[in-house]
Amino acid sequence: MESRFKFTRLVRTNSSEIYLFWDGSRRLGQVDVHFAQDTIHATVIFETDLSVGEEEDLLAQIDDDIVSSYLPRFEREDFVAHVFRGEEISRYTDCSGPMDDMDDDDDEDGIEE
Repeated sequence: MESRFKFTRLVRTNSSEIYLFWDGSRRLGQVDVHFAQDTIHATVIFETDLSVGEEEDLLAQIDDDIVSSYLPRFEREDFVAHVFRGEEISRYTDCSGPMDDMDDDDDEDGIEE
């Protein structure tokens, strides 16, 4: 049986993973999964409204495809998911652009060196 939702992993560490999840080409949200020995914690952020049934299907698929690959149900104490509704409004990074961009600003202000 083919899974309805698709996952794109953004980050993987020794104790956590971050995925975007999709329904076809439509981005539905993000899940951050943290592996804490016998308990797995997840933060799920929906970017669109889904029915309760769709949310349950997605959480079941997260459990089947991501969580259980790390620690099967019979070996873990608990899987705890905190579910939120939100939207990405911006992305921040500490990487700066090329230095040439700064030089162009000085020339526009009429400042000569």
